[in-house]
Amino acid sequence: MEQRLSLVTLGVADLERAVAFYAALGWEPGNDVAAQDVAFFQGPGMIVALWHRDELAADSAVADGGGWGGITLAHNVRSPE
Repeated sequence: MEQRLSLVTLGVADLERAVAFYAALGWEPGNDVAAQDVAFFQGPGMIVALWHRDELAADSAVADGGGWGGITLAHNVRSPE
C-alpha cells in the first residue's frame, strides 16, 4: 500500500474565521466555501479541509465531549484491489 494521506479534515468552531486564518497564510480554497459549507485547500499530493466541528463529529460518529481532537485522516486508494 502506498504510504500517503489523501485528505486531512480539521473540525473548526468558526469556519469563516478558520478560512480567513489560512488565507492570511497564502492558502486559497479551491471550492465555493459559502455554497458547500466546507473549505478544501489543495496541497502537493494532499487536500486539507476545514469543516464545522460538530458536523465532522457527527459524520465520524464521535461524541465530542472536549477530548476528541477534531481531526480525521483519509487514505484514498486507486482501485478496490
